[in-house]
Amino acid sequence: MENTSAQKYSAFEGTNLLSHGPLEEVVLTVQRRFKAKADASILVFSDLTGKQMDFDLRGTEKEVVQRLKVYLTPKVSSSSSGPGRPKLGVTAREISLLPRHWQWLSTQSGGASAVLRRLVEAEMKGSNQKEQITQSRDSTYQFLSAIAGNLPHYEEVIRALYANNLKEFKDSMSGWPIDIREHALILSETAFAK
Repeated sequence: MENTSAQKYSAFEGTNLLSHGPLEEVVLTVQRRFKAKADASILVFSDLTGKQMDFDLRGTEKEVVQRLKVYLTPKVSSSSSGPGRPKLGVTAREISLLPRHWQWLSTQSGGASAVLRRLVEAEMKGSNQKEQITQSRDSTYQFLSAIAGNLPHYEEVIRALYANNLKEFKDSMSGWPIDIREHALILSETAFAK
């Protein structure tokens, strides 16, 4: 389940952005819009994943918000831990290294565990950036597939997105409705960041 505490959502009525913000705010705006116009065509998207989401909008605002608790409550691990290190989040495991690796580790300050933790953290930071780029591309793709798949030059836009060609991405969307264009640019911002 995605972390919704800081996450934003977007609701589009046709090609117009109806609401953008926290989940509760967006869903209540959508509910009010349906009460005013029952045949409205509204899609709600997670900005994190770009995926379309459905909600039960029946009942009062309080009832709708109550049902949103499923999305707003973070999952908590219920695993119990025994005495010792796991309480701190440390898990002891065995690793296999060549003798030259052990020799190098023995010359480093802080011991083998500290050095390995630093190396893993450094690698995670590098791969985290790659993951953010991939997530940005994928969320943009999910959003555009749902809302813009029938718009002109859709295929060119998607090719430019995955080719990391921002100019072509923007140019191919130039005739699209402004709210869709702007939202696609916001979602893809990290994908094009270098």
